[in-house]
Formats: sequence, structure tokens, C-alpha cells
Amino acid sequence: MTIIMKKPLLSAAVLLLAAALCVVSLASDFRAMQEREPIYPGPGVTSVRMLSDWFPGIYGTPGDTEVYILEGKKPGSAMLVLGGTHANEPSGMLAATLLVENAQPEEGTLYVITHTNQTGFTCTDPQEAAPMRFTIDTPAGPRWFRYGSRASNPIYQWPDPEIYVHASSGQQLSGSETRNLNRAYPGRPDGTLTEKIAYAITELIRTEKIAVEVDLHEASPEYPTINAIVAHENAMGLASDSLINMQLEGMDISLEPSPKNLHGLSHREIGDFTDAYALLMETSNPAQGRLRGRTDEHLVVTGQDKFYLKAFGYGRLYVPYDENGHPISQRVARHVTGIAAFANSYTEMNLGGERGGINLGTLPGYEELESDIGPYLCPKA
Repeated sequence: MTIIMKKPLLSAAVLLLAAALCVVSLASDFRAMQEREPIYPGPGVTSVRMLSDWFPGIYGTPGDTEVYILEGKKPGSAMLVLGGTHANEPSGMLAATLLVENAQPEEGTLYVITHTNQTGFTCTDPQEAAPMRFTIDTPAGPRWFRYGSRASNPIYQWPDPEIYVHASSGQQLSGSETRNLNRAYPGRPDGTLTEKIAYAITELIRTEKIAVEVDLHEASPEYPTINAIVAHENAMGLASDSLINMQLEGMDISLEPSPKNLHGLSHREIGDFTDAYALLMETSNPAQGRLRGRTDEHLVVTGQDKFYLKAFGYGRLYVPYDENGHPISQRVARHVTGIAAFANSYTEMNLGGERGGINLGTLPGYEELESDIGPYLCPKA
């Protein structure tokens, strides 16, 4: 007896064809993540170099990234701003971009990296249903920016070990942390791609004698260290003075000491292995949290989420939260205000001595940026 299988074979062929079409379509979307949003260097930018200039070991790799240099009219000390350490914390990247496009230092030199872990901008976190990009409205029309992953893209560094061992301390963490740039400092010249990126940044700080280093981050509203400055013990005096000035501008912000037994983070290792005052800033980003609802462009930009509103009513958050959410304009305003405060306090406290201070020139104030960052991210021809 012969069994005829025409219908099952036809069904299988249709399913295979549908799967192939889905793969082709999704492959196009994933390939699109390699496209970088344009940056428009402003009049304050005097040169643009690549991070590999300080460590050739990342030359030609996906970890190499632009370093924007803004030299003041008067010699002074140097400051480094790191945006985009985690590509799913967009206010850090936007604040750094705003500096590149608007800052005109008067004294000292400002170094800015907008996409510190460039590979993180080429993917999103698995199973998080995160958007691949978001837009900011500007007077010249909408401008798009990439939304990425907390960690380096696994296609450039794989597989993850079962346990990640931090090289210089022996600290053990989850294997996926091997791709977290903010667990890789001070880095290794012969390590993973992520460790090499950290090493290149550390070499930049040493070579250029960076006096103040600021790493820009975001955290979920239910995370204790939020709306805060985290400072290495050597930088506590600078951070304390800056915090007072930020509070005078209307910012609710706290100061946290860098834990001495938590290794790999910029505020710990850069403070330990270089002469820079190592600082990190955290703002509140509901798009990162575990209590959020739909993760889309609206949530990234407005920070509005009904589930976080309920969580605040239950007393489960570490920051105030209402129907206005935590918009990205507010988060960028916090970062830019903090950077300006660090530079001003460094100069007023004469921490540079004969070397001189850091004057970033006129930057928009906290209330101005909180209202709308669009005019300061206006695409330029």
C-alpha cells in the first residue's frame, strides 16, 4: 500500500519558504544596526582622532571609535567624557554628542567619546524587545539615534565563559560580564576585545594626562544607585563641591563612594591605575528596568510608563515618579550640568595648580536643557 504525502510536503515547502523570507527580512534589519548615526562636530572641535591612536591593538576592529578633541583658547588641564559605555543608556551618548556639537572650551582641553563601546551600538540585548533606534525632534526635523546593548556585540567576542575573572583583581562575575566594558578596566593589551577597548581608554588617560574623567550612565528606577555621582575616594572632594553647585541649579542628586571591593568599573580602576579624578554619573531610565511595560521609542524618549507609576505608588522605586516620567531631555540635562559643575569646581579648587583649570565655555543650563534638548541637537548641513 502506498501512502501519498503530497499535502504534508507542500505544507513543509510553504513553511520553509516563509522561514527563508523571515530570515532575509530580519537579516536586513540586523545589518542596518551597523549604520552609525551622523555626528556634526561643532566649532569647538579642533581635531578628531581614533581611539586606536592610543592603542594600535584595536585598529581596524569594531571596537575602534572616534575621539573628539576640543582645545580651549587658553592652555589648562584635560577632561575626558565617556558617553555610550552602555548603548542602552542613551542619555550618556546624547550628552556627549551635545558637547561635541556645542561646547567651545575657553581653557584646557575636552576629550569626548560619544560611542565608547561602539560594538554595543550594533546590536540589542536578546529577548528585551528593545527598539533599534529612537528620534529626537529638533527645529530642523527629527534626528535619529541608535539604541543598542549594554554589552559588546557577541559576534565580535564569543563565546562567553561560564565565569568572568577580572584580570587585575581576580574578582569573579557572571560570564556575560566579560562583554561589559564597565567591568573591564583597566583593561589588557592581550585580552578580549572589550578588555582592549578599556586598555585603550586607560592609555588615553595616561598619555594625555587627563585630570578629570566622567563616565555617563543610566539605571532603572528601582536601582538604589540612581540620580547620583559615584566617585573614587581621590575625587570625593571634587565631587562634593560639584554636587552642591548642581543642587543649587535645582537637581536632586546624591553622592556615592566607589566600592573598593567592586572591580572593573571606571570609577574604581581609573582612579586606582591613573592620576585622573574618576567620576561616574547615573540618571533614571525606565526603558532599562524590570518593571516596565512595552519597550518602544516612546518609552526611551519620554520615560513614561504606567507600570512604574504603579510601582512608585507601592513605594518600590528609589526616585520620584509621576505621569511626566523621566524624559530623556531631563536625563541629558543632568549629565551636561554635572560635567560643567565638575569642570568649574576643578578650576575653583585650583586642583590643576600651575597646569591650569578647565573652562568649558558657555553651555546651556539645567532648566534650559530639561525643557528641550532638540535645539542643541539640531542637524547641521
